[in-house]
Amino acid sequence: MRTLLRRSGQILGVLAFLLVFAFVAVSWSAKNQLGRNYKVTVAKVAVPSDAEAIAQGRHLAATRGCYDCHGEDLGGLIVIDDPAMGRVAGPNLTRGPGGLAARFGDDDYVRAIRHGLAPDGHPLFLMPSTDYAPFSDEDLGALIAYLKSVPPVNRARGPVQLGPIARLLMFVGTIKPSAELIDHELLRPAKITAGLTVEYGRYVANACTGCHGPNLSGGRIASGPSDWPRAANLTPDATSRLAKWTEADFLNLLRTGKRPDGTAVSPVMPRAFGELYEVEQKSLWLFLQSLPAAPTGTR
Repeated sequence: MRTLLRRSGQILGVLAFLLVFAFVAVSWSAKNQLGRNYKVTVAKVAVPSDAEAIAQGRHLAATRGCYDCHGEDLGGLIVIDDPAMGRVAGPNLTRGPGGLAARFGDDDYVRAIRHGLAPDGHPLFLMPSTDYAPFSDEDLGALIAYLKSVPPVNRARGPVQLGPIARLLMFVGTIKPSAELIDHELLRPAKITAGLTVEYGRYVANACTGCHGPNLSGGRIASGPSDWPRAANLTPDATSRLAKWTEADFLNLLRTGKRPDGTAVSPVMPRAFGELYEVEQKSLWLFLQSLPAAPTGTR
């Protein structure tokens, strides 16, 4: 009996050691990834100041997800508040107290939006720069012009506190900072002309890849809380609802947030896509129809 108890104690001791070791390894991995310093050459982008460009920048901010993390006043929002994933806020982007704009130069905006990096070169957590890296210089310049024009908001920067699941997902590589996924040296932003074309639809669809995956086959959104639904498959695969939809069905979903059967899509799906220009919505449909079929979740 005594021998059995001794062995049980030894096993529990080993398990405790392994758990502590795993916790330290997982925590170190996340800290190491977010503490890495990237040396990138930031290509200059012309930032206009005319009203038309600022209006285009506001349109991009509204329809490409900026408000989802930073709020419509761009003063910052709590994006994740979940014991497992952590507590993460999008920072204040205005010139107000607690905001970043007061100390940001144009290159800092480019570095953050296109490269996913802070001014000192460390990665930004959950900044979806893989969606924004393909922005044309014209669109990026317009977006920066808008960000510089918004009224100041007095709001302290929110927290970035990673929970155990977020750290684990970083450790196994399910969550990676955008900066790690972008080829900074070979980045060639698109030169794009708006029009009813598959090419323009592909450009618009960059805003969809963060949730629906690089091939838009949907599946679990790794960077979101555990209660987020799986992203829909946007390819013409038999497992995709979209395969049975018409263009009118798709446009109605973007504009109303409702599927053809009348059911509402999850609030995780940005309602701001309803503000996309008609040419953006219709070219996006053209592009989705051109995709090769991919089973749901085969990212």
